[in-house]
Amino acid sequence: MGQQEQVATSLAGAVSEGISASLAPVDAELERRYPGDPGTRQPVHTVYVPGEVFAADTIRSWGDKALAALDEHAPDAATFAEAVGLSDELAEPVYARVRAKLEREPIEDLRVDFEDGYKGKDEDHDAARAARIIAEAYENGTASPYMGIRMKCMESPVRDRGIRTLDVFLTGLMEAGGLPEGLVLTLPKVTYTEQVTAMVRLVEEFEKARGLEAGRIGFEIQIETSQSILAADGTANVARMIDAAEGRATGLHYGTFDYSACLGVSAAYQASDHPAADHAKAIMQVAAAGTGVRVSDGSTNVLPVGSTAHVHEAWKLHYGLTRRALARAYYQGWDMHPAHIPTRYAAVFAFYREGFEAAGKRLSAYANHVEGDIADEPATAKALSGYLLRGLDCGALDIAEVARLTGLTRADLEGFSSPRRAALTASAQ
Repeated sequence: MGQQEQVATSLAGAVSEGISASLAPVDAELERRYPGDPGTRQPVHTVYVPGEVFAADTIRSWGDKALAALDEHAPDAATFAEAVGLSDELAEPVYARVRAKLEREPIEDLRVDFEDGYKGKDEDHDAARAARIIAEAYENGTASPYMGIRMKCMESPVRDRGIRTLDVFLTGLMEAGGLPEGLVLTLPKVTYTEQVTAMVRLVEEFEKARGLEAGRIGFEIQIETSQSILAADGTANVARMIDAAEGRATGLHYGTFDYSACLGVSAAYQASDHPAADHAKAIMQVAAAGTGVRVSDGSTNVLPVGSTAHVHEAWKLHYGLTRRALARAYYQGWDMHPAHIPTRYAAVFAFYREGFEAAGKRLSAYANHVEGDIADEPATAKALSGYLLRGLDCGALDIAEVARLTGLTRADLEGFSSPRRAALTASAQ
């Protein structure tokens, strides 16, 4: 091994040491505030089911109703492709994968709703029943990957009721054997950071009361008011909310209709592609970037029910909105009806299958240091691997076909998708 070349420098080593010492607090802040994506699976959608109607067969029932909608309104791939605008090339593979997904895993994330959608008479009973059903589902293998509740908000008229419902639900899970790994809680209608702080204190006290590890319970923040985006002093309040969550925030969920109404958008124009919605989600996206908090789009209230013509019209709208969101890096949304699920999965599967070959070849070239017509950097490799991993997680892609194209294993993909800022910077030098 040859002797290392000696090069001339002008600065003493103490200069670098001094600069490093002065930036140590910044380094610590970067680690605390921007830990990066957690690397766990993100569901492609969230389904809300009112607490009084949630039952042990809800997940299977939604899958069966979604399949029945296909059988009635699109019994073959060609009909479905024409209805939503799928290409001929993707029609068969996407349709087959959608049907298989509806059989295997119709709902990826289910939230039992005790807020706007709840019309029950005995909330204690329904919250305890939800805990029992969810615990049993995780025990017998029929659960969605993620399940939990949306409680009432922290505003004074419903605060005590929301706190009690959360207590009843979490206590029920603990009594049934403990909190499942896929547990997700949603705090709606957040307006002030103090409401996030209150939620943190609430789950902290529950952890202490039940002897849980500190930080075990996280929660989503639902963005449904203008004040959650822009505070009275003109600052981006949503960024402060993430900080106020003290590492417990797992997601920011956009509430299409409450937010639109808050801004005075008339009912006919309340949609996830309205300019007001785009503005809010863009701020959410920037505020959450690098924090490990994930952003979710909202929903459409145009239901695919009634005549085949209307169902096809509603499907095309939902498919288009979902594809639009994916292109904007909103990888999750809400679905309000079983017949929305076929177009959710069709849009997601088409998104990943359309770009699979190009992404795979680019990542393979990067991994093997092959020069091509695109000069990719570590950050792009991270994005490419993240794209493939999301496709694998939802069922759009199979690991065997990814391996054949790229020569990479899932562990390889996870290695490319996980580097922190410092590692990316170092590898680019």
